[in-house]
Amino acid sequence: MKLFVNDLTVMDFSYLCPTRGMVGESWIVDIVLNGGLNEESMVQDFGKVKKDLKRVIDEYVDHKLVVPAESACTTILHDQSQERVRVDFDYADSQRIHLYCPPEAYAFVYCTQIDKASVTAYLKEVIAIQLPENVQSVEIHLRDEVIDTPFYHYTHGLKKHDGNCQRIAHGHRSKVLISENGEPSLSLQQQWADRWADIYIGTREDLVDVEQLTHDIHSMLSEKHYFFKYESSQGVFEMAIPKLACEIIDTDSTVECLAQYIYDQIKLNTFNAIEVRAFEGVGKGAIVADD
Repeated sequence: MKLFVNDLTVMDFSYLCPTRGMVGESWIVDIVLNGGLNEESMVQDFGKVKKDLKRVIDEYVDHKLVVPAESACTTILHDQSQERVRVDFDYADSQRIHLYCPPEAYAFVYCTQIDKASVTAYLKEVIAIQLPENVQSVEIHLRDEVIDTPFYHYTHGLKKHDGNCQRIAHGHRSKVLISENGEPSLSLQQQWADRWADIYIGTREDLVDVEQLTHDIHSMLSEKHYFFKYESSQGVFEMAIPKLACEIIDTDSTVECLAQYIYDQIKLNTFNAIEVRAFEGVGKGAIVADD
């Protein structure tokens, strides 16, 4: 007998890629449980499936930076004295990303490349130990939202957030809908999709000098990197990332602020009526428009 649950959850996370660098992503999760019927004549109660398996996915992948632990690009150092983990990642054109964060900020997947197959295998392993005796196996299907308009992949961190959004490198795959004088503007949508392709959106007040970072990366050229550091309830987060992969804004990087930022940038060059619908992953976001 098989029990299926479509749209169980959406995983919003970022991952390290040897060609693209840091990539924000959003994958929809469908699952199928294979097993016999329990004493309630069910494979498992739908409510329990949704609650328990979503909790596991949230704990192991959602709002984390997923790291290919076996990639030649990756170096990992566990600093037990500081209760933080350093990750150094080399990618295309000799670019480097460095992070020094609490261990909860990462998901270490033992593979050479992060993709749907490697993350599926990782999730199947961690979910298997959570299944009741009557369930023999689980099938996991990860899929992208179907988007027929321009979209971007972005990564950010929200230090003021009480939950997991405070992690400095988590992200989303998001569409942006922009209308001009009441009509959809594909050209404006494409401009922002190009501008924010695989971008890290950083808050200016989180920028620091390289000397303020705890881990020793002083050999890097400061003019090629931005350096971020902040402390939130989960600990101290630090990151160095190439400037070419960043956009710095003067506010927090909540979706409300991002919608306002896009709107303000567009209004610098037009008197036309503008509406911006900025998405944060799948099915949620913020709207800013002329009154």
